[in-house]
Amino acid sequence: MSTVSLKDAKAGLSSYVDEAIKGEFVTITRHGKPVAALVPLQAAEIAQRALKPRRSSFVSYLKTFPGGEFERDTSPSRDVDL
Repeated sequence: MSTVSLKDAKAGLSSYVDEAIKGEFVTITRHGKPVAALVPLQAAEIAQRALKPRRSSFVSYLKTFPGGEFERDTSPSRDVDL
């Protein structure tokens, strides 16, 4: 894993991309503080999936309420004249 300044990363971007292709991680700094990373595409895809919020279904949300089970109304629907 290498660490480079933003200025150096701009000047030698193609060589740092080559490092990422080989599986290396490149940390880019601005004013001495890490601000970004150049990583292999596979690692970026894994990170995106891990950071993506998981949405549960509305039904599973309702099941978390106390009392849990809901009973279905089995009475016939009402007739409506249109």
